[in-house]
Amino acid sequence: MSDRNSDGLRDVGLWRTFLAAHRSGSVSAAARTLGLAQSSVTTQLQTLEASVGEPLFVRHARGIRPTPRADELAARVAGPLDALADALGSRPAVEQPVVRLGGAGEFLATVAAAALASAVADGLRLAVTAGLADDLLDQLRAGSLDLVVSAVRPRGRSLPSVPFFDEEFALVASPSSSIAPSADLKPDALAEVPLLAYARDVPILRRYWRHTFGIRLEREPALVVADLRALAAAAVAGAGVTVLPTYLIADELADGRLVVLRETDDPPINTLHLVRRPGPLTGGVALVERMLRAAVVGL
Repeated sequence: MSDRNSDGLRDVGLWRTFLAAHRSGSVSAAARTLGLAQSSVTTQLQTLEASVGEPLFVRHARGIRPTPRADELAARVAGPLDALADALGSRPAVEQPVVRLGGAGEFLATVAAAALASAVADGLRLAVTAGLADDLLDQLRAGSLDLVVSAVRPRGRSLPSVPFFDEEFALVASPSSSIAPSADLKPDALAEVPLLAYARDVPILRRYWRHTFGIRLEREPALVVADLRALAAAAVAGAGVTVLPTYLIADELADGRLVVLRETDDPPINTLHLVRRPGPLTGGVALVERMLRAAVVGL
């Protein structure tokens, strides 16, 4: 009589462990969910990988990342296993995986933190990483992030991305600068005013000068700080002129601490993209994406 496991039921325990690991993104979290030792979870996953004939998870410093094959298998077995657990009254309380979000520090602090606060209060587990777009996209490709709000659209099709939000930029200063706001303001009026820049090569200022004034900006900045919030604070304090996204300085514009020096119906814009790692869209990532989309409506 053959000992072949023809119906697969003998492996239900292995698949149950696999699903817990897939959902939590962590061997330790899966062990807590199932009431097992971490070594037992590791052994069961290795046994299942041997049976399937290929790795199902990639180990990294923050846990485990499912392979595309694991995502496919999880989609197929989750329904039947959950139905079986419900029928037996034995479904474990699954520890929700952490959603790992990346983006520019200014956007995360000004928009994302408040937008996602209610979800965190309701149980969302969220880890936020601030940084430059190229670095964050590299982390996304490596699997250490799930979702990135990026000012750079990734090349190719390896990372799914969609346009998310158009930042509008304005030339601003404190009223104490004594620069008269005008729709016809010329760059000569700013010749003696210090420029406040995000980087030494003044990318935001250069783009504004080219788009609005139609000329190349040749001046050196008086202040360089890689934080738009710091530039806004310096401008409010009267340090000079800068170009900032209007959503970031809405309060300062509303109460008069900053003024727009040149009103225009055609401001420079920068499109932000929502970029996520490949594979099925998990519940937590989908929730974060929906809440961020709602947060930027009307900004």
